[in-house]
Amino acid sequence: MFSHHKNPEGILHVTIVEARKLKEEDLIGKNDPYVEFWIDSKYKQRTKELSNTNNPVFNQTFTFPLTQGSRDYKLHFQVYDKDVVGSDKIGDVTVDFADIVQQNRPVDDWYKLTGKTGLRSHGELRLAISFVPQQQY
Repeated sequence: MFSHHKNPEGILHVTIVEARKLKEEDLIGKNDPYVEFWIDSKYKQRTKELSNTNNPVFNQTFTFPLTQGSRDYKLHFQVYDKDVVGSDKIGDVTVDFADIVQQNRPVDDWYKLTGKTGLRSHGELRLAISFVPQQQY
């Protein structure tokens, strides 16, 4: 959709604020959620795990350097439930951040998580995303 635009150089700030109404993956107790996210799958970042909650408050900020001319405009988020062995995927969402960069318009919003079928809500993820352009001299 925005493929004809190119990113200016700068830093994308992503705050994983919180999640709510996460779909329960455990038979007993609540989830132990964390979020894994990336623009390029070779460079993934993740939040800390929070124990025994379906409404976690993360309040963690991460940065992604954007190079001038990059055409990557998608942030991919996956929410997992940490288990003793491995993790279960709760849901995911992809966010297009072209407007945030092109118009320097920060967002703070809720995004619906979808599961494998994409038919039912698996909860929501609140994200605050902003862009700080590199100073030009």
